[in-house]
Amino acid sequence: MPEPGRIDTDTAHSARIYDYILGGADYYPADQEAGDAMIREWPAMPVHMRANRDFMNRAVRYLAGEAGIRQFLDVGTGIPTSPNIHEIAQAAAAESRVVYVDNDPLVLALSQGLLDSTPEGRTAYVEADMLDPAAILSTPQFRETLDLGEPVALTVIAIVHFVLDEDDAVGIVRRLLEPLPSGSYLAMSIGTAEFAPDEVGRVAREYAARGMPMRLRTYPEAEEFFAGLELVGPGIVQVHKWRPDGTDAEPIRDEDIAMYGAVARKP
Repeated sequence: MPEPGRIDTDTAHSARIYDYILGGADYYPADQEAGDAMIREWPAMPVHMRANRDFMNRAVRYLAGEAGIRQFLDVGTGIPTSPNIHEIAQAAAAESRVVYVDNDPLVLALSQGLLDSTPEGRTAYVEADMLDPAAILSTPQFRETLDLGEPVALTVIAIVHFVLDEDDAVGIVRRLLEPLPSGSYLAMSIGTAEFAPDEVGRVAREYAARGMPMRLRTYPEAEEFFAGLELVGPGIVQVHKWRPDGTDAEPIRDEDIAMYGAVARKP
């Protein structure tokens, strides 16, 4: 655990709650208290979060393997948890390049785990707020790491449910996609309460009580993020249903998952 420094250790943070529930070690007592409270409200929280992480891994494996993508822009990275995107992508193609973006000081403090690239590839870390796409796209790390003459996969995993309507989550994603060339991809997971509305609603209230209001979306609202893009099969589905690889120890119930996931190609 890094020295706190400018990290607010007294207030729970979504990335650290996620790390705690996934069994990580980079959290503080406030995050543990919040995670425990949320699990009491919805005991499926660990299953849900692991399924989201597994979706990300499968999506990146698809993008680096079958789709042949060699460049990734990951917005809302969160605390490093192996395998990270560059580890998956570089296992498929050592020359893969990844730019990670987050605005949590703890993620910055731990970012060395995101920068351990293969010699052939490259990784970079940008400390920026996803609410300001122009700031991300103008950084030297972005411009020097990624070649916009070649396709880029934009990954936005488990973060837009913290972007409220007034901040225009769909518009943010579109502005991030805009400079990426034809043949680029968008991979997203999007929070929803459609499968366990009471339980997920209580979890959302726990987040809101700690200063993290949520905007959970319906299926039609999830579709808006992919307007104008070519969805990769099976389309927009709960994350555990997106190209499952058979590695789950036990069957996952639909009501235990509160996240849609999809991958789509920019024509």
